[in-house]
Amino acid sequence: MRKKIIAGNWKMNNDIFQTTDLLNGLKEKISSSEHLVIVCPPFTSLVVAQQLLKNSPIKLGAQDVSLFDSGAYTGEISVGMLKAAGCSYVIVGHSERRQYHGETNEIINKKAKKVLDAGLIPIICIGETLDEREKGITDQILTTQTKGVLADFSNAEVEKSIIAYEPVWAIGTGKTATKEQAEESHQLIRKVISQMYSWATAEKVIIQYGGSVKSENAKELLSQPNIDGALVGGACLKADSFAAIITAV
Repeated sequence: MRKKIIAGNWKMNNDIFQTTDLLNGLKEKISSSEHLVIVCPPFTSLVVAQQLLKNSPIKLGAQDVSLFDSGAYTGEISVGMLKAAGCSYVIVGHSERRQYHGETNEIINKKAKKVLDAGLIPIICIGETLDEREKGITDQILTTQTKGVLADFSNAEVEKSIIAYEPVWAIGTGKTATKEQAEESHQLIRKVISQMYSWATAEKVIIQYGGSVKSENAKELLSQPNIDGALVGGACLKADSFAAIITAV
């Protein structure tokens, strides 16, 4: 049976002092969990977070990674730097990276491989826009993205990776896919992975849902057979609301 993984993407929120307050509050509420819990603060908070999370069940992740290992790449953060800062997970291909930084499936694929090569686990994001859903091409978009981001992965690499299905129209909008919509998309993604590899491999892959996940809808969404956790945005920025999602599952 696949483990539920609840990850919080802080995006560009919380300085080192706010990070300290949030993680201290979260540790008080989550001293143990049957689920895997991950927090992904900004780069500037990673070392502080690493220190605060020692002896905690909460794992540390980053929000992005560079394609390059070192060199004249101003503003970039390498996978080696993330590993040294205590990260075990790295989000790649978030829709905001696609939208604001022009990241393609090919770039996301390369970043995910970079993460895997370093012994870390990528959380690989895919999802359709509102325009694409309204045009009735959601399945086509998800199929193309899944095949693109997982291109040339080995079976072992696929099984180690986490896929995060985030319908772009539901991120930060307050809109949430219904449990039926989310489950249908997760089924499709798993089917595509099975076609690329095998059902045995597809059955091992963790597929999270992201998009206005709250304590009020977490249990309903994550009770679906193909939804293996959540990538949480705004609701992870307060200890009370994030803990409520974790304990609701």
